[in-house]
Amino acid sequence: MKAALLQLSVTDNPAENLPVTQALLAEAAANGAGFALTPEVTNCLSSSRTHQNDVLRDEGHDATLSELRAAAEKHKIWLLIGSLALKSGAPDGRFANRSLLISPAGAIVARYDKIHMFDVNVSESESYRESDGYRPGSAAKLTTTPFGTVGMTICYDVRFPHLYRSLAQAGAEILTVPAAFNDTTGAAHWETLLRARAIENGAYVLAPAQTGVHAAHQGRPRKTHGHSMAVSPWGEILADGGTEIGVTYVDINLAEVAKARSRVPSLQHDRDYEGPG
Repeated sequence: MKAALLQLSVTDNPAENLPVTQALLAEAAANGAGFALTPEVTNCLSSSRTHQNDVLRDEGHDATLSELRAAAEKHKIWLLIGSLALKSGAPDGRFANRSLLISPAGAIVARYDKIHMFDVNVSESESYRESDGYRPGSAAKLTTTPFGTVGMTICYDVRFPHLYRSLAQAGAEILTVPAAFNDTTGAAHWETLLRARAIENGAYVLAPAQTGVHAAHQGRPRKTHGHSMAVSPWGEILADGGTEIGVTYVDINLAEVAKARSRVPSLQHDRDYEGPG
């Protein structure tokens, strides 16, 4: 099965971003991809909560979701919308950062809300508090498809290996890590973290990414790392999307998952232990 990682550089205007995503999805389908994946916050990347409140919609009224479901059906392709920023209806007004898996019939077959929030101090002049605007999810998600069993995660989740281990031990063969990874931490950690999650779990890791400087009508512009990446179950980098907008392709062969896990069956070797203390 051929997978396609769509690399975007979205603005804070969902209407501007949608045609670019649609065009890349059509390109992926025309080139024979059976599974396409978009990055985190495919619809809108913004640091302004006021602006987000103006332009974001709930899942039932989000134009990006509606149009991409139609595109998946048109092209007869499986689609992981890496995530959408959506109004959640939460009493505190915080949004959801939600990944959605779409079937070739255009149906939503799985949803995953990002569990781990990016609340960090990258430097004295650069800090993020994702939890101020987004409420964290509380449930891991595993979905069986005709091309393999998919464990869904988002971006900062990649720093929490226990999530990936639980997905793999429950049957995940493909781990998805759509991201809008910070440029500074991305240069230092992105590749290493993705390879580690693949090696630890003997699973494919597919990580479509945002890239470049993201234009903002309100609030400060963001810069993301790019380098959409596919990693084999043995930890080899199969594809790297660099820093340009576009599509990166990779062939998925589940026999490689079985091979890696038979060589190093560490998923079966967990042991209970005391401490530390």
